[in-house]
Amino acid sequence: MLDDLDLFVAIVDAGSLRAAALRLEMPAPTLTRRLQALEARLGCKLLNRSARRMVPSNEGWQYYEQCKPLLAALRQATASLDATLNRVEGVVRLMAPLNMANDMLLPLWERLLRDHPQLRLELKLNNNMDDLYSGMADLALRVGEQTDPSLQQRRVGAVRTILVAAPAYLEAHGEPERPAELAAHRLLMSEPFQRWKLRHRESGEEVEWPVAPCLQANDMLLTRRLAEAGAGIAVSPLSICHRQVADGSLRRVLEPWEIAVRPVYAVWPQRRALPARVRVVLDALLAFAAAEPRLQE
Repeated sequence: MLDDLDLFVAIVDAGSLRAAALRLEMPAPTLTRRLQALEARLGCKLLNRSARRMVPSNEGWQYYEQCKPLLAALRQATASLDATLNRVEGVVRLMAPLNMANDMLLPLWERLLRDHPQLRLELKLNNNMDDLYSGMADLALRVGEQTDPSLQQRRVGAVRTILVAAPAYLEAHGEPERPAELAAHRLLMSEPFQRWKLRHRESGEEVEWPVAPCLQANDMLLTRRLAEAGAGIAVSPLSICHRQVADGSLRRVLEPWEIAVRPVYAVWPQRRALPARVRVVLDALLAFAAAEPRLQE
């Protein structure tokens, strides 16, 4: 009905059916038919037709004066929404795990700020999903399977988790060769690794290891730093200990034994269409992950 109302206003503004048809690039019979259908729905005559002109009836003038400003406001709102959805500018609120955002994803933030100067990033570094559900965030990066049907998701990659310890600790306490030998060591664990399973890369043998650690924390960076200081063997994502493994300040322990990789997803509310500014961030994240070896399985 909005389209037919727009046609009615165009006819009144043009002053005749023919002029309106030319302006709208529409056959005059089609315009007449749609006008008649609108009048039938409203139950009144909107235009008095003469040989040369179409003059609004009293009801037509009233309808025209009420509807024209509404149509103008609707066009303005549509144009404003189109600009919001299609321009890469404004605020993007993104949630991401603290340690990953502070380390592996640093080049991504730098690239986004460099390539899109009109973009403003608001990063909330936590694992809380409440802001996403309440609309206070546009996008979230989460590790682990995502089972909430109210969220859309794209798989970004996967993160590996390894056992690491300082060379000085291993020299002082010996290096375990089998998972069972971990029971004699000081284990440093962080959430969500309260329980974990080791699988031998070649034989496929699996061992679940719910060993009580000497330290349990909710910060992965803390356990890595304690491992660097020689406090024990840490269960650590490769994404936050890769530099220490590369420079030798940490050594992998039980290297033939692997902990299952954990998938990484970008998630956002199901009910929303992604504005261009959010789509740019998502696309940049996917491109970065595709080129980042630490996010490959």
